[in-house]
This record gives sequence, structure tokens and C-alpha cells, in this order.
Amino acid sequence: MLEIRDLSTAVIGPVSFKVTAGQCVAISGASGSGKSLLLRAIADLDPWQGEILLDGTPAYLVPAECWRRGVQLLPAEPQWWAATVSEHFPPQANVDPARLGFGADVWQWPVQRLSSGEKQRLALLRALARQPRVLLLDEPTANLDEASAGWVEALVADYRTRHQAMVVWVSHAGTQRVRVADCHYQMVKGRLEQEAA
Repeated sequence: MLEIRDLSTAVIGPVSFKVTAGQCVAISGASGSGKSLLLRAIADLDPWQGEILLDGTPAYLVPAECWRRGVQLLPAEPQWWAATVSEHFPPQANVDPARLGFGADVWQWPVQRLSSGEKQRLALLRALARQPRVLLLDEPTANLDEASAGWVEALVADYRTRHQAMVVWVSHAGTQRVRVADCHYQMVKGRLEQEAA
């Protein structure tokens, strides 16, 4: 279980919610309401106060590198730092690019040829290759067409079922939230309000 207790930053909070094993929680809200900042705090990328626990272990007891490997943030604009796709994946990464519409040759592609949508899909594969317990998804289908968005939704659903992973999914699309999430929160001025089922 991922437990967020009275989490606050300079901009958001206090925020409290839980994500159980295999569950997906969706968060929506206006631009600038703090959704991305909340994900960054949970990933321990920005300073925060309060408590974050994963399976009962407080975040402050886990080395930052280990925490971020287990709690993977997929930002809206993922970063790419090496020349080819394969250089961004761990050796013997157990992920299938065909699940997101790519051929086996994608590993040799130069990063500079990737579209924004291809970068988004490949960044999801990169996150899953590290087999995280928690996925923090910041609008992972924003730059995708309907078919590609469907592949992403199916892959995330399959991953969380097989691994009993926990997912926090920021999305503006109401129909998508209904498809992917078990419960939904609205972020209003840095605070979370749970919406009725």
C-alpha cells in the first residue's frame, strides 16, 4: 500500500490518500492546481513534509535512488539523454515494444528521430522495465492518438494486475478516468477532493 499522510509542499497540501495493491487512483484538476507537483513530491524529487509510506516503510528510511526505482514517475515530458533508445533501458529489459506499437528495431532508433508521442510510449516502457511497485503517470497519453492511448491503458492495466502495482494517474479526460481508475480525486488549489463513484 502507498500511504500519503498530510503531505505538504510550498504550493500544495496537506494531502492524504491511499493506493492499495493493484489499484489505480486518478487525479484531475485545472492547470496549475498542483497535480504534477504532487507526483514529484511522492517521487521524492521536490522537498515535502508529512509522511509517505510504501508497504509500511517511510520514504525517509529508503535511499533516494532506491525509492525512485520503486516509485517511478513518468513526467508529461520525459527526458532523453543518450543517442539511441536502447541506451535508456537496463540490460536485458523484459519489456515488449510490440505492446505499444513498435517493432523490434526500435532499440536501435536514434532518439532525435522520435516524435513526442513515441517518446511518451517508450518512456512508459522504460519505467516498466525497472518493475516499480508504484507508477506515477503525469498525463501519459496527452500526445497520443486514440489507438496509441488504448495501448498505453491496456499495458498499464496488465502491469498493475500482474504485479499488484499501485498507479496514480493524472488525466484531464473524464472518459479515460472511468476506464482506468478505481477512484478519482479532483485537485483544487493544492487540495484533493474525492469524487463520488
